[in-house]
Amino acid sequence: MRRHAITAVLGCAVMTLFFTGCGTMSGMLRAEMPTAPMQQASVEPPAPPPVDAGIEPGPSETPVDVQAGHPAGTVSLSAADGWRLLASDDESGSALAQAPKPNSSDLDEVDQEYDPWEPFNERMFTFNRNLDRYVLKPVARAYNYVMPEPFQIMISNGFENLNFVPRVVNNALQGKWSGAGIELSRFLINSTAGIGGLWDPAKDYWGIQKHKEDFGQTLGVWGSGPGPYLILPLMEPMTVRDGIGKGVDGFMDPLSYVLPFFWVRLGMKVGDVVNDRALNYDLFQGFEESVIDMYSAVRHGYLQRREKLIRE
Repeated sequence: MRRHAITAVLGCAVMTLFFTGCGTMSGMLRAEMPTAPMQQASVEPPAPPPVDAGIEPGPSETPVDVQAGHPAGTVSLSAADGWRLLASDDESGSALAQAPKPNSSDLDEVDQEYDPWEPFNERMFTFNRNLDRYVLKPVARAYNYVMPEPFQIMISNGFENLNFVPRVVNNALQGKWSGAGIELSRFLINSTAGIGGLWDPAKDYWGIQKHKEDFGQTLGVWGSGPGPYLILPLMEPMTVRDGIGKGVDGFMDPLSYVLPFFWVRLGMKVGDVVNDRALNYDLFQGFEESVIDMYSAVRHGYLQRREKLIRE
C-alpha cells in the first residue's frame, strides 16, 4: 500500500510539472506575438551611394528575415518589439541579393543572448515541444469543443485575479507605487463588480490596465544580470535570474495558503493550463507553421521581451 501511495504522489508531481511548463510556454508566446494576424511595417529603402563613388544604385529591394532567410511577409524578429510580422510595401517585389552586414547594435544584441548551454537547451526544448504537441495540444483541441470561448475568458480572468499578490508586491519592490495601486484597485473592483474576477470591469468600464511585474523583473531592476539562458524538462524557457524569480513568486501565491491540499491545487493548475492553451490554440499554431528555427526565435523573443520589460 505504501509503495502504491508513493507511486501515485510521484506521478501527480510529474503531471503538475508538465502542465505548468507546457502551459506557461504558450502564455509566453502569446505575450510575444502580435494579436493581429499581420502587422504592416514601413520599410525605408537604403540610401543610394554617393555619386562620386561610381556605383549605380541597385534595384529596389524587398527586406528579408536575416535570421531565418525568409522573404518579407513571414515571421521576423525585432529587438524592440519582439515577435513581428512584416509585410513588404516594395512594389517591385525583387529580393535582396545578399543579407546586409550587421551593424554594431545587431552585434550587441547577439552578445546579450548568452546561451552557453545551447546543446542541452535545444534537446530540452524539443522534448518540451513534443510533449505540448502530442499531449497538451490534443487536450486543448477537445476542450475547445466543449467550452465556449466566453467561458474560457471568464476562467482566465478568475485565475489571474487570484494571483494579484506577486504583482502588487513586485511593483512596490521596484518603487512603482502607482503600479502597485493599480493592481490593488483592479483586484478590489474585479473581485466585487466583476463577481470574483470572472469579468474585468476595471479595464472595460474604468480603463484601468494591468501593470504586471514579477520578481525576475525586480531582480533586473536591482541590477542583477540575467545569467545563462536555460530550458529544463517540463518547464518554460527562462534565464537563471527569472528561474529564481519564479520560485519567489510561487511563495507569494495566495492559493498555496488558501488551498493547502495537493489534489485541489493540482486540479486548479491543470484547469488553468488547459484553458490558457485552448485560448491561444490558433495563435500558437500559426507561429509553429511560420518559423523554421523555433528554438532561436523563442530564445531571441524571450530575452528581448524580458529586457524591454525591465527597462520600462
